Amino acid sequence: MRTTDRILELDCNPATRTFSQRLVAGFATLASVLRVFRNRMEINALHELDDNQLRDIGLSRADLDAAFLASTFFEDPSDQLTRSARNRGRNSLHRLNQD
Repeated sequence: MRTTDRILELDCNPATRTFSQRLVAGFATLASVLRVFRNRMEINALHELDDNQLRDIGLSRADLDAAFLASTFFEDPSDQLTRSARNRGRNSLHRLNQD
């Protein structure tokens, strides 16, 4: 019996990104940072609303504070606010269905 060893050479080196790919990635990062900054400014503007206005959009003042405390400077706190408003809406709908 004869065994033949075959070696298959694979080019496993990571491909280098082209200039345009790096440029697109840079713009995507910049757009993300700008979006987070804009959302933080909008959430700061929500602090000017009174408690009844916040309740109308499904939020409380504690939700605003919790969103800022739960996120670092470069994280988007609006995700936390969205979850809080949806949970409050589901809970109030659930209570209405029980009555």
